Amino acid sequence: MKKFIKNIEFSKVLNMEDLVAYQEGQVVSRTLSQGKNVSLTLFAFDKGEEISSHSSSGDALVYLLDGEAEITIGEEVYNVKKGETIVMPAGTPHALLAREQFKMLLIVVFNP
Repeated sequence: MKKFIKNIEFSKVLNMEDLVAYQEGQVVSRTLSQGKNVSLTLFAFDKGEEISSHSSSGDALVYLLDGEAEITIGEEVYNVKKGETIVMPAGTPHALLAREQFKMLLIVVFNP
């Protein structure tokens, strides 16, 4: 049977925050699914790390699992904390900065 989600154990209760680890001076990612219509990726950002401004062809939902992120969408800057979420709309430039360490789940939904 084909699996659509990878790099994670099936039929087991897991703590999502524990599935990706901080590494000094790095942005660590763990892809859970990468398809034509949706992608799921876990990230751990060390303090001071960033993803510079870019845009995506899909709507990108960020859910913070730990820490706090500075997320820029267009010209607006948002401070997003553990347990909070924000959507970065398709076609709008966005950037992420770790003022402190943070972990997030990124879900990107593309036009089917």
